[in-house]
Amino acid sequence: MFLFGTLGPQELILILLIVVIIFGAKKLPDLGKSLGEGIKNFKGSVSGKDKDDKEKNDDKTVPPSKN
Repeated sequence: MFLFGTLGPQELILILLIVVIIFGAKKLPDLGKSLGEGIKNFKGSVSGKDKDDKEKNDDKTVPPSKN
């Protein structure tokens, strides 16, 4: 069922070590932050919940007239 089989602790440590070597320890927090924001934006666009749409709808409301 799995393409590569199951991943054990040794394989995960090896993958983490390779990622640290490629990106460096200083860039990992930035990489995680940008990845998290990308996932959050993707989920928002898929679900149709967008802050810009709410703001546009709020601007279309007509204020009460002064009589």
